[in-house]
Amino acid sequence: MNVDLFYPWADVLENEPMSRQTSFRIGGPARLFVTPHSEEGLVQCLRICRREGIRPLTVGNGTNLLVSDSGINGAVIHMGEGMNVVTVTGRKVLAGAGARLSDVCRAAAEKGLSGLEFAYGIPGSVGGGIFMNAGAYGGELKDVCVRVGAMTRELERAEYACWECGFGYRKSRFQQDGGTVTWAEFELTEADPAEIRSRMDEILARRRDKQPLEYPSAGSVFRRPEGYFAGALIEEAGLKGAFVGGAQVSSKHAGFIINTGGATCGDVRALVELIQKRVEENSGVKLECEIRFVGDE
Repeated sequence: MNVDLFYPWADVLENEPMSRQTSFRIGGPARLFVTPHSEEGLVQCLRICRREGIRPLTVGNGTNLLVSDSGINGAVIHMGEGMNVVTVTGRKVLAGAGARLSDVCRAAAEKGLSGLEFAYGIPGSVGGGIFMNAGAYGGELKDVCVRVGAMTRELERAEYACWECGFGYRKSRFQQDGGTVTWAEFELTEADPAEIRSRMDEILARRRDKQPLEYPSAGSVFRRPEGYFAGALIEEAGLKGAFVGGAQVSSKHAGFIINTGGATCGDVRALVELIQKRVEENSGVKLECEIRFVGDE
């Protein structure tokens, strides 16, 4: 594959270890790791992939991914610089898909805009957050999102109102229709910047106190079952602290699987299956994975 095809639209790395590009620090090499310079660059990169018969996988900060040990025999399209601009106009915040959610929260707080505090500390990007309808502490992105820009599967630009995005608990239309989120607009409310910042600091402190942020992970592993908490069910099944290889059910929060050093995708998947089996045997509840498994088996 001639990587020069992607210039001047993007920067390209060949055989880039995905263990360097994901929060889990797990994953084999991506054949191509492509970072577009702009939204137009993204369009061109996707067109090149289609023309050359290369499978593209679009990612943000790699915070909700578990990549296979054999890697990805295709192109990873990384929403990085050039796709991370944040603009505040009045009560609206327009953010590129590559912008970190925490950066968007800070930009809003500086302008005295409230409504995104719940997202402070979520380690993902705007694109990934919209894709998953990210949420925490009683809030979800759908609560403040008003418009989303995307590239359709047919590589046409599209714009959706919030109600057209099919938002639900950790889901959106983009999980089914193959669209690539390019930007999102949020409408917030005016408030005292000091009070906003205080709430953000409180939420971040709660995260640090309750979650194993000192270890590589992909965040919460399982969706919250209706009427239950996944972490509590896992602890009740006697699996808090359990190991498979280098992967461990966190002893700080059983809803997290952490990489204690050298964990493989196989280790994590085996531990996920063990958890699902034991929890269903113990409580009758089927846990559904929230993290995305990607790559070649």
